[in-house]
Amino acid sequence: MTNLTAAAGEPPYLRIAAEIRRRIADGELAPGERVPSTRRIAEQWGVALATAAKALTTLRLEGLVEARPRAGTVVAGAGAGAGVGAAAPSRRPASAPDTAGPDRELTLDRIVRAAVDIADAEGLAALSMRGVAARLGVAAMSPYRHVPGKDELVLLMADAAFGEETYPAEPPEGWRARLELGARTLWTLYRRHPWLAQLGALTRPLLLPNLMVHGEWALAALDGHGLDPGTLFDLHVLVYGHVQGLAVHLEWEAHAQAATGQTEDQWMDSRAPALRDLTASGRFPVFTGAVAALGEHGYDLDLDKIFELGLRALLDGVAPMVEVVDVVEGRGR
Repeated sequence: MTNLTAAAGEPPYLRIAAEIRRRIADGELAPGERVPSTRRIAEQWGVALATAAKALTTLRLEGLVEARPRAGTVVAGAGAGAGVGAAAPSRRPASAPDTAGPDRELTLDRIVRAAVDIADAEGLAALSMRGVAARLGVAAMSPYRHVPGKDELVLLMADAAFGEETYPAEPPEGWRARLELGARTLWTLYRRHPWLAQLGALTRPLLLPNLMVHGEWALAALDGHGLDPGTLFDLHVLVYGHVQGLAVHLEWEAHAQAATGQTEDQWMDSRAPALRDLTASGRFPVFTGAVAALGEHGYDLDLDKIFELGLRALLDGVAPMVEVVDVVEGRGR
């Protein structure tokens, strides 16, 4: 743990900021390189998460660092946008500073946007009410005037995130095209905000107005095809579960990279001896044959590709249930 006893009269967050500033100036941290996260700073320096967040906010306001979705906080400058696990940009990039400053009236919207920025950059685990206050440059208790606590804030964040995409007034022709659009829209949102997939189990759905917009779109795509209400909901949950189930791994991978400092490829390379042991054991002939057939480049696990593959397979399976009823009752597809 780094010792903060020196310069005892100086606030800890300023000492932390000074140390990171020195590393940047000395070239120990290059442009685009990740700086310690709030959680890592808290552990390394033995301070609260709010103190760590305040140190990073100080550096961000100086223009030395910037937050990048799924990459965390990186040194500003050339190449700063090339963070790991890049996702689709949000409508308000996480790197954009809250230019309002502490003197501007604190609003619920500012609080929610700041919280989303933190979760996008560092994951939901790094979010705290004090951290949000530090990011906004206001007193630690100020956000509580607008929202009771973190749990309520997370729900507001989720509702705001799900509301970033809407649907056309005139839906595409056919139930399948409509379901595809709904699924891809949700995937885009989960790609943009991977923490969303961590919030609710299918058995305990989030009852949020903007999430209901997506549910209504999917249900309307299947409505009018003779399906009983139970089946209607089952099929909606099946499609939604496919999207959310894959999206969970976006956040897990980002967390794993932050915790280990290894990219997915680097982690797999480090497991090469274990893979060789498995293939040499003779116990898994199909797996061994497939690995050998892939050659030196190996298997590239692409979640976007798997999403599309799974969606196509799901809708191929749903089609007979919908279209048989349409044929029997004389409706078009």
